[in-house]
Amino acid sequence: MSLEGKTVVLGVTGSIAAYKAPTLARKLQGKGAEVIVVMTDAGTKLVDPLTFRSVIGGPVLVHMFSPSTDWQIEHIALAEKADLFLVAPATANTIGKIASGIADNLLTCAVMATKAPVLIAPAMNVNMYENPVVQANIEKLKGLGYDFVGPKVGTLATGIKGKGPLADVDEIVGKAEELLRGVA
Repeated sequence: MSLEGKTVVLGVTGSIAAYKAPTLARKLQGKGAEVIVVMTDAGTKLVDPLTFRSVIGGPVLVHMFSPSTDWQIEHIALAEKADLFLVAPATANTIGKIASGIADNLLTCAVMATKAPVLIAPAMNVNMYENPVVQANIEKLKGLGYDFVGPKVGTLATGIKGKGPLADVDEIVGKAEELLRGVA
C-alpha cells in the first residue's frame, strides 16, 4: 500500500529502542508518507534530533515553547496535520501519561489534541511491561480506541529474554498502513 498524501506524526520517547525510529521514519517515507518527528526530552538523550533531521529532511520538534516562525500553536497544528499519530517506541511513562490525560510535553499534548488514529508501539523491560499498572493503562487506552502493535518477545537491553522489545519495523509499518486504509 502507498502512503502517498498521508502524514504520520512519529512520537519518539526515551526507550533504548529509539535507535530503531530513524529506520521506521525512513520506511514510512519510502511508502510515500510525510513524516513529522516529535521527541520527548528523554528520547533526545538516546537519538539526537539531528539524526532525524538528516533522515527525514525536515524539522524535528521537541519543546512546547520553541520559537516558531509560522506562529502556529504547535501541538494543535501537529494534531490537525496527522493522518496517523504513531508513538514508537512508547515507554511505560508515556503510555501512563496518555492513559491519565497528562499532557506535559509536546508529544502528549499533540496526542491529546489529535482526532487521527493513534498507534502505540511499546518498548520496555519485561518487568515494566508486565506490571499491572502498565497493563491496566494499555487496556484503558485500547478501550478508548487506541491501537497497539507489539512488543515482541526477544532479548532485552539487560540481556534477559522476555516480552518488551519494540515490534519489528516492518510490522509497525504494516499496522500503520492498515490503520491508514480507512483514512480518506
